[in-house]
Amino acid sequence: MRFSVFAALALVATPAFAQDNSSDNDNDSFTIGVGAATVPRYEGADENTIIPAAAIRGSFNGISFSTVGTALYTDLIPGPSGVGTDFILGPIVHVNLNRTSRKRIRDPQIIALGKIDTAIEVGADIGIKRTGVITSDFDSISFDVAVLRDVTNTHDSWIITPTLAYATPLSETIYVGVSVAANHVGNGYGRTYFGVTAPQSVASGLPVYNPGKGWKDINFGALANFSLSGDLRKGLSLFAIGNYERLLGDFKRSPVVRDRDQWFGGVGLAYTF
Repeated sequence: MRFSVFAALALVATPAFAQDNSSDNDNDSFTIGVGAATVPRYEGADENTIIPAAAIRGSFNGISFSTVGTALYTDLIPGPSGVGTDFILGPIVHVNLNRTSRKRIRDPQIIALGKIDTAIEVGADIGIKRTGVITSDFDSISFDVAVLRDVTNTHDSWIITPTLAYATPLSETIYVGVSVAANHVGNGYGRTYFGVTAPQSVASGLPVYNPGKGWKDINFGALANFSLSGDLRKGLSLFAIGNYERLLGDFKRSPVVRDRDQWFGGVGLAYTF
């Protein structure tokens, strides 16, 4: 679940999206963004809450980095300065805060299940991006796969996320992008966030449920960025983002899930140095 600190800008989503929205890897840059997001109260909730959001992205000596939700992505391979192919490879660290606090949750049955410890997930992202494909020398299409493993024994499992993204500037002041991604999770993840044990069933009144591993969801994202300084590469800009997630298989059938359709959105301001 990619919400909390920065769901508005990144939407649970999609490492390739952040990379496609980065400046040329040959030019050092730094962007900071702040805004507000509407996110589900927990993964599977039927109502949203509004949270503050913030993020950074940038590049230095050909190494790029970005925050995506509560995750930090890096790309250690410098890309071309113009039209060409860029290989994506770098480490990821993600802090999973799904159901770690009862304050955000209003459903008494979900509260009765108890809090889940914060999971620290560590892994890598590998992929490929091509710049100059359809509309101009500046649009890009990318495909990457992120692999994460919990190192805190919270769910003691893994998450694999393939993502396909396309982005293009429409002018010197307007940039848009779309993406599609999916999450495949292990048994431990399913039991921790979507399962109900016998003691939890007694406490909450929900039936015992033990989901297995598999494709947890598919999600679709869209981004629009409007420069307020007249140049997308620097200065102040306004962004708007939306994301739709559809829970699948054993996960959508979990008694923890109140709505299999999950919606995210955010708006804010960003400044690029």
